[in-house]
Amino acid sequence: MPTVRFTTALRRFFPSLKEQEVAGGTVAEVLEEVESLYPGIKDYVLDEQGRLRQHVNIFLSGELIEDKETLQDRVRDKDEVYVFQALSGG
Repeated sequence: MPTVRFTTALRRFFPSLKEQEVAGGTVAEVLEEVESLYPGIKDYVLDEQGRLRQHVNIFLSGELIEDKETLQDRVRDKDEVYVFQALSGG
């Protein structure tokens, strides 16, 4: 199963968030599994239309995903999915 990792910034809102192996053949399916473990996390990652928020990036085995609208990038068993939330401020 793919492994999902998260930026430390998300732990502020989800303190129990940890690296996790989850099932899923696409990035969207992986995020559905993550949502079942950590309800509400999709609201931080996706906008109201289900697209990746502007301040969030997802890397698939070190490469930025291509499909930020429907999240249909294929995920293989040994892939690492890294959810990165950019921080900004002054």
